[in-house]
Amino acid sequence: MERAIAFPRSDERELSLRWSGRVSLTPRILAVNIFALAMLAGGFFYLDSYRARIVDSRVERASRETDLIAQALLAAPAEARKPIVARLAASTGTRVRVYAADGSLIADSRALGVNNFRLVDPDTEPWQQDAARFLDAVIDTVVGARRAPLYRDRAGKNGNGWPDVRTARATGGSPATVWRAPDRTPVITAATSLGDEGVVMTTVNARDITQTVRIERFRLSVVLGIAVLVSILLSLFLARTIVRPLRRLARAAVRVRLGRAREVVVPRLPSRRDEIGMLARALSDMSQALRARIDATEAFAADVTHELKNPLASLRSAVESLAHVRDPDLQAQLLDIVRDDIHRLDRLITDISEASRLDAQLSRAKFDSVDIGAMLKGLVEQRMARQSEQAVRIHFDGAPGPPLVTIGEGARLERVFENLVDNAVSFSPERGIVVVAAAREDDMVVIRVEDEGPGVPESDREAIFRRFHSVRPGAEAFGKHSGLGLAIARTIIEAHQGDIAVESREDRLSGARFVVRLPAAAPRR
Repeated sequence: MERAIAFPRSDERELSLRWSGRVSLTPRILAVNIFALAMLAGGFFYLDSYRARIVDSRVERASRETDLIAQALLAAPAEARKPIVARLAASTGTRVRVYAADGSLIADSRALGVNNFRLVDPDTEPWQQDAARFLDAVIDTVVGARRAPLYRDRAGKNGNGWPDVRTARATGGSPATVWRAPDRTPVITAATSLGDEGVVMTTVNARDITQTVRIERFRLSVVLGIAVLVSILLSLFLARTIVRPLRRLARAAVRVRLGRAREVVVPRLPSRRDEIGMLARALSDMSQALRARIDATEAFAADVTHELKNPLASLRSAVESLAHVRDPDLQAQLLDIVRDDIHRLDRLITDISEASRLDAQLSRAKFDSVDIGAMLKGLVEQRMARQSEQAVRIHFDGAPGPPLVTIGEGARLERVFENLVDNAVSFSPERGIVVVAAAREDDMVVIRVEDEGPGVPESDREAIFRRFHSVRPGAEAFGKHSGLGLAIARTIIEAHQGDIAVESREDRLSGARFVVRLPAAAPRR
């Protein structure tokens, strides 16, 4: 029997859960895994920054191309500029427009036959594109992307309506602006000053940026969807393997608590080697131990009732007879019977009370180092000091060497050895010898108590340790013992992780030998 030590406060602080303790395990497992996937979904924020970098690079590229086109136009004569505008627009994939200093349109690549800039009407596209644009809007809203202004032609053929044209004329630089087409694709405009001759402006619909981002987003969505599906399936599997057996164990524990221990079979889950399997087997063992304890309690109660009925019946008969007996000698005999029955009841009640409280007391006992040799020597000396010359002699045979130390409660162990010595003395003949020996054998302290009595039949060597089982000498008066002494002794010894048994004497002489084995401990300095 192991002594359990509980620390309720520290356990509660260590195992307590605040708000999450109110949620079932299944949603908690799902929430943890989905939270990890939500971090993976953060890749959409990366896609937004990826798109922003691509747009920035395209803006720089548009500014450089506009500078090159401006230089090419300035290097050519005025009559050759329109063909150059058409060729450059075709080679760069942009719409090139040249405005005079007053903002009037001089040349337009679309009017020259290069129709490489076209805005798509969303109403003419299939529903898949509408879904893609809707998803773009949702993701832009989630990631907080900046919304570009809507692109539209400004002031017809007058270039002063374009902010890039005005800025280029005013600063002489190469400004660029990102716009949003009706189909949510980016449109990039850039302008460069031609000095006094006007401004050149390029326009490009960067649909490839949108296509690239959508392809990457689709790939990320596929990976995320597969990960979500696998995570949910694994979470459900994990919840199934954890929650279902725990619920079965909880239901079985509730049924045991409701007093149906005999009807409940707690699943042992022998195929599981994890903590849940350990818990299942521990609960199963606990329920079996509880069932055995209940059976033992019921049997003990029945035995107590039986043992108490005998002296009570004798006592009632003697008391009832006293009212009808007038002979003083018979009355004296009846009073002796009453007195003996009262003593027997008192002895029974005392022993029963101790036996019923013994397990609980031992579970709270504080064990310490006990010198078995010194205890037995003192016990024998005290008994011998009280014995007369005709009484049974008691001899202590202590082994030389270091002290025989065990871990236990000294008072309880002393009660065991007193019981064994009393038992040996009661069975020994007059002037017989009782030998008490103690020695160290491997990692055990072995105590032997031998007498010269009739011995214990082999068929009764286990039964004598049962409660209320008593085999007494024929000359002993009835009712002197309750039959609980050896049962109490075994309970105490097993609580100290030891064992007790009865054997025949090795010298083949008549008598019994009680052997107690206790775990040895290092002597305390």
